[in-house]
Amino acid sequence: MEVNKPEIVAEVTAAFIEYERALVDNDLDTMNALFWHTPETVRYGIAEVQRGGAAIRAWRASAEPVPVSRRLHRTVVTTFGSDFATVSTEFTSDATALLGRQMQTWARVGEASEAHDGWKIVAAHVSLIATSQARRPS
Repeated sequence: MEVNKPEIVAEVTAAFIEYERALVDNDLDTMNALFWHTPETVRYGIAEVQRGGAAIRAWRASAEPVPVSRRLHRTVVTTFGSDFATVSTEFTSDATALLGRQMQTWARVGEASEAHDGWKIVAAHVSLIATSQARRPS
């Protein structure tokens, strides 16, 4: 298995950037399209847990949009072979002094004809920590 094949890193990076754009723009259709819509998908949020694509979509429909001041820091895309990847990032915003952390597991589970060559988020975790626990990016 090859780690970080450049063309696969580029595909996952493009999908991740599209998800982030949708998140900041509160584009529910795109966010929903990029999450795997199955009972196996899990999202651990800052103050909530969703198990399954239906629960994620229901939560997303009622969730407050993320602050437009959201900024990413230290994003790492790691791919394994041609169909599996992780994306780790930190984020800050003007809405809180806390440091956000986000982990996503991506897998090519959709059709190649779909946007982003079938890449979907199959698991996600978001958390906040006090900046005293970690250096806040500048």
